[in-house]
Amino acid sequence: MSFPSDFRAACRLTLSARFLPLSLWLCIALVTIVLITAQFSARQPATVTLDLGLTVLRLALPVVAVLLLQELLSREFDRKLFLISLTYPRPRCRFLLARFTAIFGLLLILLVALAALLSGLTTFIGSSYTQSTPPDLGLPYLVTLGFIALDLLVVLAIGTLIAVTTTTPSFVLIGTLGFMLVARSYSAIVALLTRDSTLVGNADGYQSSLSLLGYLLPDLAALDVRMISLYGQWQFLPEDWALRVVSALAYAAALLGLSVWALNRKKFA
Repeated sequence: MSFPSDFRAACRLTLSARFLPLSLWLCIALVTIVLITAQFSARQPATVTLDLGLTVLRLALPVVAVLLLQELLSREFDRKLFLISLTYPRPRCRFLLARFTAIFGLLLILLVALAALLSGLTTFIGSSYTQSTPPDLGLPYLVTLGFIALDLLVVLAIGTLIAVTTTTPSFVLIGTLGFMLVARSYSAIVALLTRDSTLVGNADGYQSSLSLLGYLLPDLAALDVRMISLYGQWQFLPEDWALRVVSALAYAAALLGLSVWALNRKKFA
């Protein structure tokens, strides 16, 4: 079997792993949450709609990714289905990369669909009130979505590593979401303690301990650049955005390489 054949098979497995129902429910949840919450903002309904919608995307898509990883990797090892899928004359790395690529590709399609839906909702809600600083749904919106996709790539890479190395499928959900929460919050806590050291006792020691995480985890909070789209001003884009993109890509590649190495050394009972 070639890589395209493995990729098509992985796509079929992903679609059968409740991907379409999850996508439908996510679209319904996005529309419901956005329409209800936008009613509480009288002066900037379009901005609030877009802000909340992007938050839903950043929170919900990693959960969908983890659920798919559980079905296509963890439970396959747990149910010993690898006795069939790994008996074909192909390297293990191709098996893993095909499933990783299939999941990420379908998640990108879901991201584009949700982004188009959110754009339509934002335009519809904003048409009833003219804001002084309307959101920009052009190039800044596309850049924001690109950074969300990069964030999703890193989360999917760490989830793949956990799925390959762990023996408990439920730990994939706990470990991946825990990693995501820490990677998205530690830099904000460090910045908060820098501005006000009276928030906790021994703030210096606490801050230095959190700063060490910067050498182990990517700063996923730095990939949230929604401000350029919310207010349509490029000045909110960090000057070191290129470095953040390269570091996130390198981190995802390193995690994926570790996943391949771990799968090649994995001994199946």
